[in-house]
Amino acid sequence: MKYKTTEQHKGYLCIIIAATMWGFIGPLGKMAYGQGISPLEVAFWRALLAWFCFGTEVLIRQKTVKVSRRDLLPLGLFSVLCVTLFYGSYQVAVEQVGAALSSVLLYTAPAWVILLSKLFLHEKVTTKKLLALGLTILGVILIAVSQSNNLLVTDGGVMALGIATGLFSGFCYSLYYILGKFFSAKYSAGLLFFYTLLPGALLLLPWFSFAEKTGWAWLSLGLLAVISTYGAYHFYYTGLTYIEAGRASIVATLEPVVAGLAAWYWWGEFFTPTGYAGAILIIVAVILVVRK
Repeated sequence: MKYKTTEQHKGYLCIIIAATMWGFIGPLGKMAYGQGISPLEVAFWRALLAWFCFGTEVLIRQKTVKVSRRDLLPLGLFSVLCVTLFYGSYQVAVEQVGAALSSVLLYTAPAWVILLSKLFLHEKVTTKKLLALGLTILGVILIAVSQSNNLLVTDGGVMALGIATGLFSGFCYSLYYILGKFFSAKYSAGLLFFYTLLPGALLLLPWFSFAEKTGWAWLSLGLLAVISTYGAYHFYYTGLTYIEAGRASIVATLEPVVAGLAAWYWWGEFFTPTGYAGAILIIVAVILVVRK
């Protein structure tokens, strides 16, 4: 598929805005954790409250909420893989091998995207894409290492399970790009997430217990749903209508850079020199992808 230059610019801008909004998932989630809410409950409320936002928009702005019967199965797969299993597998990985290594495994997603987009979307795998991908993965690794103290895993089975679930979370994350590209040409972001967020959230229910919530807890959950989910998905799927999924996946890895900057501003958390080097590599990769 050919893309006009002005459309590409619009697409890249939308993906950058989405990545910025996604970058606040960690800080807002940390606010909720501080109020006694478990990570899986945070994931549940994020999906459910965002579903209300998308549902309200769909009912107000769209004349119909119908989708093709042929798309019900793909929508169901999107819900299970990209909401329920993605959240679940990533949380297991964090528990087993720690957040630093889990984030490295999660951001193998661009590699999955480039492979799957070649197989299913017939997008070209260029030298520039491979170079940008390598810089991105190296940058994410450097950031993760800079945020890690000591990862001591003595149980080989625990390590194997953590690595397996971490890689699976990266695979599920990559499907946002592949399935999203398929749906973005047919349905609005509102309609897509109206059908997928609620089932995905409900499937999380057996895995956590509800905690009592303060006003600050509800505020963090609300911002997480409205900004980092509802707003981010809108910009992201708009961007996918203008640029290739492989390029979008690399540009979206600005997210950990934004998260690091937000953590520095809110809590005074700093990257080590290694972390700053990783952030620079990610930015270079993004520039490499978006420049003509």
